[in-house]
Amino acid sequence: MEPLQLFMAAMLLIVAAEVSYLIITSPRGVTTKRQSRRILLDTSVLIDGRVVFVAKTGFMGGTLVIPRSVIGELQYLADAADHDKRARARSGLDVVAELQALPGVDVEIYQDGSKASEGVDERLLSLAKKQGAAICTLDYNLNKVALVEGITILNVNELAQGLRMAYLPGEKLVLELVQKGQDGHQAVGYLPDGTMVVVEHANKSIGQSVEVEIIRSLQTAAGRMMFAKPIGRDNKQQPVKRRPADKNSSRREGKTNGRSPQTRKQYSPSEDPESKLINLVKNSQ
Repeated sequence: MEPLQLFMAAMLLIVAAEVSYLIITSPRGVTTKRQSRRILLDTSVLIDGRVVFVAKTGFMGGTLVIPRSVIGELQYLADAADHDKRARARSGLDVVAELQALPGVDVEIYQDGSKASEGVDERLLSLAKKQGAAICTLDYNLNKVALVEGITILNVNELAQGLRMAYLPGEKLVLELVQKGQDGHQAVGYLPDGTMVVVEHANKSIGQSVEVEIIRSLQTAAGRMMFAKPIGRDNKQQPVKRRPADKNSSRREGKTNGRSPQTRKQYSPSEDPESKLINLVKNSQ
């Protein structure tokens, strides 16, 4: 065999050995798709019901896992003697059905048993550690314990607090007015987060910073808009009060404040100073 052929055969053997080594040492079962996050829902979130609207918007970002023990607790409360507890528990069961019916939302009923002997909260903490999942809850104590245990918490109340309006009706702020509004008397300013504020009867203050009071807000799918009024100004147009007409005004035409109007003195040709001077010159001649 020629030296060139021996060299080529040796190179092929080396390449084949490297490929085999990479195949053997590479981790198996690895896919390019990342596994979605698992979110455990507790009883308080299902009774509250706002999780349906959050999931509907697509902000949950993972698989919603409802343990069977949580459904068992709702069933137990639905059979309780207290009317309020029964109504709330039945509403929570309806929320489970609504979540399962939402298109594009992955909901899983985890079969961990219908009862949790150690308590539902302890069962949720155990499942979260075992599965590396987050817990969605409104329970204050469960929230604190989960944070101590290093478990991620999704609190709907904290989400609502973060999304609340920066200013509520009745609150005051200093706003810079930058342009005219849709109506001629309106002026427009913007909050630091970009929210448009329409100020009534403030068109003369454009280009200035004025103190305003929020009177109402309008939330739409396109964004949020607020309405305000300047502080210290009466925005209502008051009718102009006129003094009643004097019945005897027609009879006293030409009079002012009870006095006869002064008329301009008319000079006759003989009383005109210039005429007097001319006559005086003629007589002297």
